Amino acid sequence: MGLTADEKRIATELNERGYSVLDFPDAEIDAKIERIKANLGPRYKGIAFDDPKSDKTLGERRLQDAWKFDDDVRAIAANQVIIDLLSKLYGRSAFPFQTLNFPVGTQQDAHTDMVHFSSLPERFMCGVWLAMEDIGADAGPLFYLPGSHRWLALTNSIIGRRGHRSTLDSAQAPYAQGWTALREVYGAIEEPFLARKGQALIWTANLLHGGSRQIDNTLTRWSQVTHYYFDDCIYYTPAFSDEALGRLDLRHLTSIADGLPRPNTYLGEPVETPAKKKRHPFAKRLIRRLRGLN
Repeated sequence: MGLTADEKRIATELNERGYSVLDFPDAEIDAKIERIKANLGPRYKGIAFDDPKSDKTLGERRLQDAWKFDDDVRAIAANQVIIDLLSKLYGRSAFPFQTLNFPVGTQQDAHTDMVHFSSLPERFMCGVWLAMEDIGADAGPLFYLPGSHRWLALTNSIIGRRGHRSTLDSAQAPYAQGWTALREVYGAIEEPFLARKGQALIWTANLLHGGSRQIDNTLTRWSQVTHYYFDDCIYYTPAFSDEALGRLDLRHLTSIADGLPRPNTYLGEPVETPAKKKRHPFAKRLIRRLRGLN
């Protein structure tokens, strides 16, 4: 593959552990981070950043797709060195499609991104998490379960539920019991990521990860996550799909890097959302009559 020594390290760690850490490749990353904090801070309602003793966990904890109005968020997501690295490692051109910005930790239970973002062929998705400050054990650091990316990828058919046209308060909730069972079977142990400002962590699609409990609620834990897909795939949300029946909740994506759409394709051919079948006029009249009898 013509990998450099550091690329080979990253590739090996992604393969064996499901994640890899690197210094974010941007000489101006510190300046970008400080501008992002200043710009996004007022948008997190309920958090008093100017009061060092205030509880930072009481307000809003995430801001999705800030790249649409913040040039620095977009620049981090569209970093060409990261895109080129991911494209080289996965063998298909990568493109960023979503950002999440956090002022504090999520304190989420372990989950995988595959219930939110999946692809056909499978696993052509990854996340890149950037630490925007030094993060200690008391700030609710990110954690992951090394090697869990190799485990069974849970789907609705496996856990015994219908996803198509279903409604959920949390897309992750139906899979929690399955993830717990897998953790018990494999005896997996959580590892925290005590990151330095400017470090980034790449994780693969099926890696179990989450947010540790925050011990000191006066601390912030600024970070940005960018999710990437790869060209020539079908992009969909498994939590609301029934793959066995061909009922996929397709995603219609735009690349953050160039602003161009990335259509769902299979082996180079576009995949369209099935059109809703129109009823024959006779069938419509019959249905009206039957309804009138009830």
